[in-house]
Amino acid sequence: MDGDHLKTLFVLGAMLLSMPLSAAQLDLQLGEHSRTWQTEELLKHPQVQNITIKNDVSYKKDMVYRAVPVAALLSGIKPEDHLQAVALDGFAAELAAAPLLNGEGARAWLAIEDPAHPWPPLSEGKHSAGPFYLVWTDPQAGNISPEQWPFEVASITRMAPVAERFPALLPDPALKKDDPVNLGFALFQKNCLACHRLNGAGDAQFGPDLNIPYSPTEYFGADFLKRYIRDPQSLRQWPQAKMPGFSAEVLPEGDLELLVGYLKHMAGRKIKP
Repeated sequence: MDGDHLKTLFVLGAMLLSMPLSAAQLDLQLGEHSRTWQTEELLKHPQVQNITIKNDVSYKKDMVYRAVPVAALLSGIKPEDHLQAVALDGFAAELAAAPLLNGEGARAWLAIEDPAHPWPPLSEGKHSAGPFYLVWTDPQAGNISPEQWPFEVASITRMAPVAERFPALLPDPALKKDDPVNLGFALFQKNCLACHRLNGAGDAQFGPDLNIPYSPTEYFGADFLKRYIRDPQSLRQWPQAKMPGFSAEVLPEGDLELLVGYLKHMAGRKIKP
């Protein structure tokens, strides 16, 4: 290869390295209010602003983002609606609409990664949390779970409630609505369903099924199961472990009892997929 070709390749390589990340798009599938947002459009949104997230769930440090209130993007969505945020890697976060529409207290924001100023990688060899990342200010005010912070978001879709889509998750229908098992089922949807299936039901692609062939309540002693939920790495360690710990601020002790109670109940309601 002669000198001119080498020089051309060097210049092309330098240009590629200096190019910013490409812009992305976010698909909002909200019925008659569906639309697709481009990165550039969101960065020019009339409500876009800089926000500071203290001890960001994914980066484990304070972060500053250009962000738009999620409520400003959910045209036509009502508090009783149910949404699913799907990430580029297939992670599917089940989200009640009501917290996303809050204008005070725990407030949801869509952080937008500017291709000209990319965010740092989540860890060595990994991507950033972009192009879009659902973050919260004052999350403690709403007991916001780590599973309610989906990153690499590609779409947000209005869906039928989980109980309608996946009847295999349902507790005994004879139980009253306010039975502790049903309260535990609501906590399961909020904290577990993004990563785990149960009885083969759910859209998750990451963690193991929590009932088939065995429920963790059958192979963990109750105290060890609670400890595992609080701090997975304290019981099992491996390089690719992804399960976050659920602190008492996120999952109060009473809620943890309810969640384990739901899992115990479902151990008696196995339905093979």
